[in-house]
This record gives sequence, C-alpha cells and structure tokens, in this order.
Amino acid sequence: MIRKLLVANRGEIARRIFATCRALGVTTVAVHSDADADAPFVAEADLAVRLPGNTPAETYLRIDLVLDAARRAGADAVHPGYGFLAENADFAAAVTDAGLTWVGPPAKAIAAMGDKMSAKALLADAGVPMLPTWTEAGQVTDFPVLVKAAAGGGGRGMRVVRDAAGLAEAVAGARREAAAAFGDGTVFIERYVERGRHVEVQIFGDTHGTVVALGVRDCSIQRRHQKIVEEAPGVLPPQVRERLHEAAVAAGRAVDYVGAGTVEFLLAPDGEVHFLEMNTRLQVEHPVTEAVTGWDLVRLQLLVAEGEPLPLTATPPADGHAIEVRLCAEDPAQGFRPATGTLHRFAIPGVTGEFTPTKGLRLDSGVVDGSAVSVHYDSMLAKLVAWAPTRAEAARALAGALARAELHGVATNRDLLVRVLRSREFGAAEADTSFLERHEEVFAPLLAADQLPLVALAATLAGAAGRRAAAPVLAGLPSGWRNVPAFPQVTRFAGPDGEIEVRYRLDRTGSLADWAVSPASASTGRDGAAGGDAAPDVTVVEAAPDRVVLDVDGTRRVFRVHRVGSEVFVDGPDGATSLTELPRFPLPTAELAAGSLLAPLPGAVTRVHVEVGQRVTAGDLLLTLEAMKLEHPVLAPTDGVVAELPVPAGGQVDTGAVLAVVTEEDPR
Repeated sequence: MIRKLLVANRGEIARRIFATCRALGVTTVAVHSDADADAPFVAEADLAVRLPGNTPAETYLRIDLVLDAARRAGADAVHPGYGFLAENADFAAAVTDAGLTWVGPPAKAIAAMGDKMSAKALLADAGVPMLPTWTEAGQVTDFPVLVKAAAGGGGRGMRVVRDAAGLAEAVAGARREAAAAFGDGTVFIERYVERGRHVEVQIFGDTHGTVVALGVRDCSIQRRHQKIVEEAPGVLPPQVRERLHEAAVAAGRAVDYVGAGTVEFLLAPDGEVHFLEMNTRLQVEHPVTEAVTGWDLVRLQLLVAEGEPLPLTATPPADGHAIEVRLCAEDPAQGFRPATGTLHRFAIPGVTGEFTPTKGLRLDSGVVDGSAVSVHYDSMLAKLVAWAPTRAEAARALAGALARAELHGVATNRDLLVRVLRSREFGAAEADTSFLERHEEVFAPLLAADQLPLVALAATLAGAAGRRAAAPVLAGLPSGWRNVPAFPQVTRFAGPDGEIEVRYRLDRTGSLADWAVSPASASTGRDGAAGGDAAPDVTVVEAAPDRVVLDVDGTRRVFRVHRVGSEVFVDGPDGATSLTELPRFPLPTAELAAGSLLAPLPGAVTRVHVEVGQRVTAGDLLLTLEAMKLEHPVLAPTDGVVAELPVPAGGQVDTGAVLAVVTEEDPR
C-alpha cells in the first residue's frame, strides 16, 4: 500500500494529484525548482524537496535528482504527472529499480509507445487503422503532411507542410523544438488530413489483464497543434464510438497496458478512423472524463499501482456533458505568444469544486493571486471544466464563468475561449482541427473598441475616488472641484490601441458635469461625439475606488476596477481590459534606434539567420527566440538593411531587449 507519494511534476497536475492523496490519507512530496519555490503546489505538499536550478533540464528532467529527492523524503512511490518524465521509460525503470512503486504503465509499454514509428507498426499488426507515415523528407511523395516529434506530445515540434519546398526547414525546426521539449529530436512525417476531428479514448488497464475504455473525448479545437478546448462524451455516431473503443482497447492489450492511458485518433470527414498516437500517462483533459463517469482517475491509478483490480470491467455510461478549456498566459496582441509576469488577481466566479470530480464548475489551477508566471515552463495557468446535463448548457455556463473571471496582471487567451464556446459551429458540434484557421472573428477581443471610452471613464472615476478617500484634508470635496471652473481634469492612459485621454469635470455634488475621451478614433462624451453620432447620456450612480456604476442612456453598467501601481484593470459587462495610467509630467527616456525589433518576452536567441549589412525584405526570418518551450520567429517588419544584431546565438534576453535593427539604408 502506498503511504508516501512523490509527484515528479509541478503546477496544477501536482495540486490535482495531491487532492486525491489527501482524500486517501497518502502523504505527499513535492519537488520544485528555484523558480517554483513559492508556487501553490509546493505549499500544499506535506514535504517538499528543492531541485537546484530553474530550467526543466536542470530540475524536473533530472532522473537522478528526482530519485534522490524520493530517498531523502522517504517516499515509497512516484507519480510522474504529465509532461517532463511522464513518458520516459528509463525513468519508470529507474523508479522500479530503486524499490519504489511506479504509478504508471510498465517501462516496457512506455518504450513501445514512446517510439511512435515502432508503435505504429506494432498496433497496425493488432488491427488498429493507420495513416501513411515516413521517416525521411526524401520519402514523402504526397502532400500536405504533418511533421511530428517522435518522443512527446502536446503539439511540441509539429509543423504542417503543404509542399516539398518547405519540408526540409520544417523538419529541422521540429527537431530543434522536440529536442528542447523532450530531450529527443527524432521526428517523423505523417499524411495530414484536412478538416479532420481529433478524438481520443481514455483507457485503463490493471495487472489482472483487464483493459477497459472509459469513453471518447473530442479535442478538435487546437492552436499550434495544442488542444485548448476538450469535451466528453464526443458527439459521434454510435458505430464510430464503438469502433474507437474497440481500437483503443486492442492497442492497450497489444502492450499489456496497466494504468491510465489515452489512444488518440483522427476522424476523417468520410468517417474513417486513423490512429495518431498513444499517450502512456494521464492526460491534461482527464477531468472531462471524470465529470461524465464519476470516477476519480488518479484514485484508480493508485489502486492499480498497488496491484488492485479495476473496480469496473466495461465502459461506464456517460452522465451529462463536460467541456474543459485550457486557460493560458498568452498575449493576443502579440500573436498569442506566451506571456509572463505577476498574476495580481485570479478569480473565477461560480466554482463548485477543485481538482477532483464534481458537478457544476471545476477549477484545476496551478496559480493563485500573486503567482509569478515565469519564462521557464508551459504557459497553461489553469483548466476550467463545466458539467451540465446537456452540451449546450455546459458550453453556456463555461463561457459565462470565463467572461466574468478577473484575470489581472498577465495576458491570457480568455477572450478567444469565450468566443469559441459561443460560436455557431462549436455549438453545432461541427468543429474540426482547422476551426481557428477558418474563423478569424474568434480572435477579436470581447470588449469592442466603441466601449473603450466608457471603460476609460470608469477607470478615471475610480482613480479620483481613490485619491479623495486617501486625501488628508477636504476629502469630502469632489476631485478637482473649483468655485469657478476653467479647465477639466485630465487623465491619460496607455490602452490596448494607443494613448487615451479622459477629460472630465465634476460639479459640487460629485456628479459628472461633462466628459470627453480622445483620441479622435475613440472620441465620445457629453461635449461631442466622433462621426456626428449622438453622445451617450452618462450619469454616475456610484464611484468607489474598486467599483463604478454608470447609467448610460438609461441602462446601468457596473465596472469592477482593480488598481496595482499605475496599472488599472477594469472588468465590465461587455469585457475586460487593462490600462496603464500615464504620469502627468513624464520623465525623459532614451529613444530607441529607428527599426529596432524588441524581445516580446524573456528567452534565448537560438539562431541568427542574417548578418549585419544584409538586405532583407518584409517577412524574412532574422533570428529565432526560444521561450516557454516554444520557438518564436523574429521577422523583418519592412524591406531594408540589417544595421545591428546585438545578441549572438545562445544569448539570453529580457523582455524589451533589442534583438535587431533594420533600417532603410546601410548605416555604414
């Protein structure tokens, strides 16, 4: 029986495993890097062991350090979570050789499925349907194709290639990214199916020969080949569902599978099913299966690892419907690049449970208020799961909770997720893996541009209320009030699309006498509106430092305002945004050279593709920046000449560092 479990992972999956361990009375052990020393999962563990360093290669990927941590803490079992060493056969074998219980499939099964080419051959012999596959670029004769990492998942290293011209570079890029993410740069090439659906079957096996399917999930909504929305049960014809169950169980039996695993398939538009890969671990999206089956999959993992038989021998019926979204630290304004920073507020309304099966709204989060989102790890902050009796109800509840969430300090993909959940195609269960490529409208922010003036006004009034509340004298007078008014009060913000100036005047009762917002592209106000439109009639119902209520043309609107230093976060009925209040008298700053390209986030320059003095055209690849386990290309914004390359290959940079300077003419 397992008494003390070390979780060789971090973030929300470590917290999720700890939750089941607490319910079962199992002592928990965390391992953590220096960057994670203050993370919630470390605080929640009964014991924690430091792994010196920050990057995964220095810490979570070090088998020797993890095993030493287990020895020092007196753990008798190890759970790998997902990612890092979860599908590493050498790690599984090392844990077993150390006399510890391994909470996962046997090393032999991991090795068999970890080599994806060998896995395809093995499972094809077991009758599992396959796509055409090649190991070398020169073998490919049929396009489009998908380049994939052989040693991992999560979309790392994947590249879609539509013609022979781009194949060599795609293979090279995939190898670099796979090596950085998994320590293995092996890739292979697979036929790419247009408009396919990504579906997968959760399987479970025990040491007594039982392998059972726990249902089908649909994970078709993807960006960069990474799943962002998952649901169970997948909306499929009964005969397709049965075919998927049979193929998945056959795959598990072919390798004598034990524990939790996922067999992934591509469902073509013609109804044909093709095997993609088998993940020999718990999946990120396992909560939707837990929601509709009622089974705690981590509990089943622990029972099976202890040698107990599975308490079920057939596929359980699905109760209701569950949808999960992956809330990630990503900046929509930067093409959804991973974002870093401090999460000043992380609050989602209506949550009914965390980390274990629950009806209603479930939150599995790796962060809390004040958490630092670093450059070293994956960008996922949390998973939010909604269960309801019907699919439509689950989608509506999930979208509503996301829209009302307060997510302050780090840019996220929240607005994208809400728009996907509310889209017609998703509502009709017609989405496929190319959904985001076809629907540019879902990338628009929830807050429309014409609502920004009211948001800026609310931020301004909240700031004024805060200053008056803190005033040592005459606190009862309205901000900026004069017996004989001459000039309005002025507050300037840096907004999502540039600078915003709010001019306003309060009367002696604190009511809004007049107001206006500029620039002209956003101008509106009581003293005139852009384009000749009638200005809205705005009355201040309430103005407090953290809450402003405005009556706009007879309709009350509530704005929640949270200020951190000069940053102002506003959550309103139509969406959320952040503004930065600008100083009234700004200090002079050094000007950047014209044509400077800045680092969007901290990282390392892995390759420099050009030389100083080289002429480039708009869109040319200048250099490659690696951050948060992904490669980010830095492209020439215009035609010109490379004037400066201040950071060599291998150099580390912070956000805002100059990576390159492109000018119209060679300055030399």
